[in-house]
Amino acid sequence: MDLSSLHAVVQRVADIEYRLGMRRRPGGNTSFQSMLEEQMKSADARKTANGNNARQTAPTVNSAYRSNPSNPVAGVSQTTGLDAGYHDVIAASAKKYNIDPALVSAVAEVESGFHQDAVSDAGAVGIMQLMPDTAASLGINPYDANQNIDGGAKYLSQLLQTFGGDIRKAVAAYNAGPQAVRDHGGVPPYGETEAYVDSVLDLYK
Repeated sequence: MDLSSLHAVVQRVADIEYRLGMRRRPGGNTSFQSMLEEQMKSADARKTANGNNARQTAPTVNSAYRSNPSNPVAGVSQTTGLDAGYHDVIAASAKKYNIDPALVSAVAEVESGFHQDAVSDAGAVGIMQLMPDTAASLGINPYDANQNIDGGAKYLSQLLQTFGGDIRKAVAAYNAGPQAVRDHGGVPPYGETEAYVDSVLDLYK
């Protein structure tokens, strides 16, 4: 029903009320008319509000963010270091610190899957998963991918020197710390470290 028809109905009701002595002035507001108009206003208000709410609550799509390398999110590219463009950086850093680039690559793969956005529960950052304190001692910014790789290669080279070129011990020290390796005379009997060393060496072979 359009407004003109509704107005005619209201006017008709007003005429009937007038004839029955229910109102004093033709054309004046009646209780029925007031109520009807209020209902119309309320209905219009609800339509407007519902329309606004529908726009405000429209779903939005947020991009996925992967901070845990062991728990990839759908839609995030699972690239390798070569595909991600880190091959040259790894090669340059390995040459700089006289270390096999394949070992640096294997550590990066196990540590983060070559994801610079990876952050461990302990606070290790980036592709080579460097702790902030370790990064500071190496003089690099761990939040920069190239510096992160350079710092990781430098640290791994230092560990190899510390343990006389023993790759297994150096890799274990990268995970558990050099003191733990010294204390146990080799790979510490920690399940995580043992699995870590095996994973890195399997990739390195």
